[in-house]
Amino acid sequence: MNMENKQNYDIKIISYYTGFIILWTSLLMLIPIIVSILFKEWGALADFIISINIALSTGLILIMFGKKSLGKVRFQWKHGLIVASLSWILLMFLCAIPYRLSGHALSFLDAAFDVMSGFTTTGLVLTQDLEHLSLSLNTWRHILTFVGGQGMVVLALSFLMRDTAGAYKMYVGEGKDIELVPNVKGTARIIWAISMSYLAVGTLLMWINGMMIGLKPVSAFFHGLFIFMSAWSTGGFAPMSQNILYYHSMSYEILTIIFFIIGSFNFGLHYAVWQGNKKEIVKNIEIQSFFITATLTSFFIALGLSKLNVYTDAVSIFRKGIYHLLSAHTTTGFASLYARQFALEWGDFAVIMLIIAMLIGGSACSTAGGFKGLRVGIVFKGIIADIKKLLSSERRVRVFKFHHIKDLILDDGVVKSTSLIIICYVVLFSIGTVIGSYYGYPLLSSAFEAASVTGNVGLSIGVTSPSMPSLMKLFYIIAMFLGRLEFISVFALVGFLFGGIKKICSRR
Repeated sequence: MNMENKQNYDIKIISYYTGFIILWTSLLMLIPIIVSILFKEWGALADFIISINIALSTGLILIMFGKKSLGKVRFQWKHGLIVASLSWILLMFLCAIPYRLSGHALSFLDAAFDVMSGFTTTGLVLTQDLEHLSLSLNTWRHILTFVGGQGMVVLALSFLMRDTAGAYKMYVGEGKDIELVPNVKGTARIIWAISMSYLAVGTLLMWINGMMIGLKPVSAFFHGLFIFMSAWSTGGFAPMSQNILYYHSMSYEILTIIFFIIGSFNFGLHYAVWQGNKKEIVKNIEIQSFFITATLTSFFIALGLSKLNVYTDAVSIFRKGIYHLLSAHTTTGFASLYARQFALEWGDFAVIMLIIAMLIGGSACSTAGGFKGLRVGIVFKGIIADIKKLLSSERRVRVFKFHHIKDLILDDGVVKSTSLIIICYVVLFSIGTVIGSYYGYPLLSSAFEAASVTGNVGLSIGVTSPSMPSLMKLFYIIAMFLGRLEFISVFALVGFLFGGIKKICSRR
């Protein structure tokens, strides 16, 4: 097979699996369609019928175009990485159509921003007038963040008829690498079984609590469903523009804390506990790292707020200070304050603590963002290991390990790859801070918002708004995308596209 034919087959096999992922994700629009029929939202029904037809047609065209490539070329790592990143980009545009048709997004860029914010479980919002959003569109918003937490590739793989050789490569391309069972299709189904089980229990508890604080039964159900979806996926979306502040309820806040901390844990940890291995909670390096960094940053937040007398009692410090620290650290983005209160009341020290927490994030192979507690733990253990090597005898060969679901060797390659990903996050955060400063936003506010998009958090200090420059919106979309897929698959897509353009130019 010559190079030109090979490239054509590469494009076709990427097209086939991208279409497969688009097809199954697009079918989720049936849920808001049913909601719009039940609640007689005819305008929203028309929006979703138009949108689902466009999305399904796109998926089917890509499948038909690429179908002949099956069996003609071996599915490689580059195919899996490119499929994962390309499907996210195309789905961003397709899933933004009902937003734009609704009239609640001032531009298609704003609509695409909110879809990427949902997919990446970031939670920053440009959609206008949430209080008057149709129930079906609000359902769609929260479906996107719930599915995005698990991953669209994970969703599509659950419906594979057989476990293909390329399935694992697409799965890794979406920023996950844990294998709960020997085949990736089984792993995908277990991830969904875990999430749906928590969804049933969590929605019930939130529903009951909602009625206890005065919401009517139907309203309490949907609020509970939406808030749990966002908490579990560490997404931060809420049905009202005031976010968690709308409920003015400590019990509601405590429930969300429980759910978003659990949601930020590795799916491998959930499965290990389900299998009866409860010791994993204590032994796991990610959990150890999370509780150490969460405890330290919580202490410093409380110290900073107490020094400024922002909140006068322990309950207020917990509800306003610690709540937002945990929301930031798990990359959830729920807020019970107005955005500008961070800048006007908290002081620089407390805001810096939030920035650090947002960048660290939750667990790898979870719904959380950030550069992950696992990587923090590995780098820290790597530093300790190097110090011990320097202090020990040169003749003595020491093997260092860390525990993450199982005992793993801490070699130089693991530490190096971990450090490179952290560096990528820091570079992305720095670029975002510089861009914000260039457009005239205060340095600390620019850094806060850059940390929020880079870590897929969703807390805002007031920078994110429909009036901010289009270049910032575009960069934030890219930052959310890169942060969620953890760079590698996006780099593969960019390399593939530029390689193709280079070949076309060289022929001319």
